[in-house]
Amino acid sequence: MEDRENAKRVVFVTVGTTSFDALVKAVVSEDVKDELQKRGFTHLLIQMGRGIFFPNKCDGADGSLVVDYFTFSSSIADYIRSASLVISHAGSGSIFETLKLGKPLIVVVNEDLMDNHQCELAEALEERKHLYYTHPHTLHQTLTKMELESLVQYTPGDGTPVARIIDRFLGFPDD
Repeated sequence: MEDRENAKRVVFVTVGTTSFDALVKAVVSEDVKDELQKRGFTHLLIQMGRGIFFPNKCDGADGSLVVDYFTFSSSIADYIRSASLVISHAGSGSIFETLKLGKPLIVVVNEDLMDNHQCELAEALEERKHLYYTHPHTLHQTLTKMELESLVQYTPGDGTPVARIIDRFLGFPDD
């Protein structure tokens, strides 16, 4: 067990503050768990929000993927930092927090809640090769095709010029 702990590679899944049982069910499906394990991941940690589907926890004693979950946390930044891969709902906050921390990301769109902007944002960031974008029913296919080394590091924009324009408009002096 100690060797497994030293080689710990965590997949962190976040659904945000809503319910996204379709994503939770997809990540704990046997084909997805098998693919994650084939790719060297050892732990699956799920932040499941308000969902009503509770997956089976697994301690990995039999050599399988360790599976654990929780509902909410005041901050998910530490979970993202410790992850080797993040699978997230399409909320812009979760997307940009993950990208700013430099973690590989698969965004899964919740078709039941989705506003078009979530889909558009995920598609645009996938076109720029910052993340992978999929749906719950195609998550397994995305995992089998993904090449994490091909993702391009996201660089946040500099908001200073926009802030200066707003400050001038409001009558504040330039620094």
